[in-house]
Amino acid sequence: MSLYQNLTEEVNDGILTLTISRPEYLNALNISTIEELRTALQDIYDNKEIKGVIITGEGDKSFVAGADIKEIAELNELNARKFAENGQEVFSLIEQCEKPIIAAVNGFALGGGCELAMACHIRIASENAKFGQPEVNLGIIPGYGGTQRLTQLVGKGKALELMTTGDMITAQDAKSIGLVNHVVETQEELLELSNKIMSKILSKAPLAVGMVINCVNAYYSAEENGYQTEANFFSNCTKTEDFREGTKAFIEKRKPDFKGE
Repeated sequence: MSLYQNLTEEVNDGILTLTISRPEYLNALNISTIEELRTALQDIYDNKEIKGVIITGEGDKSFVAGADIKEIAELNELNARKFAENGQEVFSLIEQCEKPIIAAVNGFALGGGCELAMACHIRIASENAKFGQPEVNLGIIPGYGGTQRLTQLVGKGKALELMTTGDMITAQDAKSIGLVNHVVETQEELLELSNKIMSKILSKAPLAVGMVINCVNAYYSAEENGYQTEANFFSNCTKTEDFREGTKAFIEKRKPDFKGE
């Protein structure tokens, strides 16, 4: 029995597939779903059996069509800041996770859905995917980190165009501007490629993979010197058993057996 009302989980070979499951609402993120995501992510951080995560949406129409507009319509100056900060905290848990997280985007990824995908480390889309930050159509702006992450991924000019026009773009257009890593034709291929890439990542030294994620995040942090962070983590790598195993395996011309130690 699932612990969640709006999420489903499936684990295979250390890969957790986490599915947003509100198909009657095109998997829109309501407050309850955000809190379930927080709980799931906390378990992902703590559960040693989970090595990597794929986040997707139920069905073939929508990844996440946005936030719940009925809930947004009830916001006011007193509670809107907390609403935004709560979503930002949850999406930051995704971005800062040292375990790789892939967004498998099937269908609409709009508003909060696009923001969720952007918080993931890698984005793979099916051909029918549509991306956008259409919040200006409602008289608001992205609130779950969209103004920051979209700018980081596609650059200032394109990010401003997408957020001020509210336009949707296709999966191929998203790939051309750097928002998406790969585009496939069908949902079956989407999950197949997501698992293939995740399995390849999980075959590498897990501590080193986590350190790469930390270093890349440091590039965007005003509080960190990314080069210093890189040097520190490079040094930390040499203290691990994985470092000794990786270099020894290379010299011995064999496949390394990484333990994450």
